[in-house]
Amino acid sequence: MATQAFEDIAETFDFLDDWEDRYRHVIELGKAMPPLDEAFKVPSTKVEGCASQVWIRPVIKGEGGAARFDFHGDSDAMIVRGLIAVLHALYSGLTVAEVGKVDAAHELTRLGLDQHLSSQRSNGLRAMVERIRRVSAEAAAA
Repeated sequence: MATQAFEDIAETFDFLDDWEDRYRHVIELGKAMPPLDEAFKVPSTKVEGCASQVWIRPVIKGEGGAARFDFHGDSDAMIVRGLIAVLHALYSGLTVAEVGKVDAAHELTRLGLDQHLSSQRSNGLRAMVERIRRVSAEAAAA
């Protein structure tokens, strides 16, 4: 269950043969993202478990399981900003109930990220996914 925005990234990755080109594409996705306002770079939005500084600020519109999920994110590392952009494409616009049904590991494997990220980056990516899933589950239960 992936959004069209994520499918577009997957199609681009299929087109790019070389991992270096894919890596550059992820960085470009990060550069295209608007920066997170400094006022939101606070401990409550910081994602623990990442080697880089990472902040995710959820934006949930509506209530209960039908509420729509979105988030703003930022990092001090360009590749991580790109990974945030990939996660944004994967989750943004889904209902908070749908977010919990996304098999992020499977979807990200389609991009080959599991094979080409360092263990620290992979751990950080998992921490970001867990934060997104936790925030969505809390919103769905509210």
